[in-house]
Amino acid sequence: MTASTLAVRSETVPPSSANKLLLVDSASLYFRAFFGVPDSFQSPDGIPVNAARGFFDMVARLVSQFGPSRLVACWDDDWRPAFRVDLLPSYKAHRLAEGTNPALNVEQEPPGLAEQVPVIVDLLEAFGIARVGCPGFEADDVIGTLATREPGPIDVVSGDRDLIQLVDDERGVRVLYTGRGMAKLEALDEATVSDRYGIPGRAYADFAALRGDPSDGLPGVAGVGDKTAAGLISRWGSVEALIAALDADDPTLAQRTKLAAARDYLLVAPTVVRVCRECPIGSVDTRLPAEPRDPARLVELADRWGLESTVNRMLVAMRASGQAMG
Repeated sequence: MTASTLAVRSETVPPSSANKLLLVDSASLYFRAFFGVPDSFQSPDGIPVNAARGFFDMVARLVSQFGPSRLVACWDDDWRPAFRVDLLPSYKAHRLAEGTNPALNVEQEPPGLAEQVPVIVDLLEAFGIARVGCPGFEADDVIGTLATREPGPIDVVSGDRDLIQLVDDERGVRVLYTGRGMAKLEALDEATVSDRYGIPGRAYADFAALRGDPSDGLPGVAGVGDKTAAGLISRWGSVEALIAALDADDPTLAQRTKLAAARDYLLVAPTVVRVCRECPIGSVDTRLPAEPRDPARLVELADRWGLESTVNRMLVAMRASGQAMG
């Protein structure tokens, strides 16, 4: 591949995408790519590149479909932050790598994935796409911070249900949920959340704290499932309000025995479940470039890893989005 072979084909993007910001939960996408793209996709010297290929193919598809003018690849600088573990030691504990010191927070990863993460990082840099993490915080917190401080419209891309809590019609924040795959991508706004879970559109974090989430090591309240949790949050509004009613021995509070048994958990659960919206992130150039920052480096990486077609698909999407923005 040479610089002259970089894609020049143009495509159209939605006209309503002016100033749209796409916040990508990077780990969510590259894990999905790793398991969804065959490892037969390899570099010229036989190293699997399925996660890198799938990650950028998904991002290119999202850019082509939704036409953002801004894009940030949000990063897990700390996938299991101490402030959450100190409050709830079970938080993501089942995902610690076996045989390692738990204090080191080494995440269990499938063989062949870790080696591809630096490839993704190098390509993002060569494309000129912002990659933002924050020491001591998860990508979810980076997303929450940017979704709170940046102007809308904002689309959050993730297969992590925790981020549904960021949906906010007033600010133009919705979640593009990838949990069922890219072919069944779901755009979630407040009405969708309400219809699906039977709760106010912005109450997902409190609902999730009550119900629990085994994938994150959140026990929830024993005996309280989706329906009961939805009823409690619809009636009381928040976990804090439930605790206040419990402490006041309010006779109208349902499930008092179960809630009382889980009181210690409920005192810390909101802090664990709710994404941080005030990460100490400096200014970020969120603009999605129409041209790569470092074309020569991009060509080098495409050749090294056998990702020419993937790089070209990404460039086509970037250029089309840039043309649509004028």
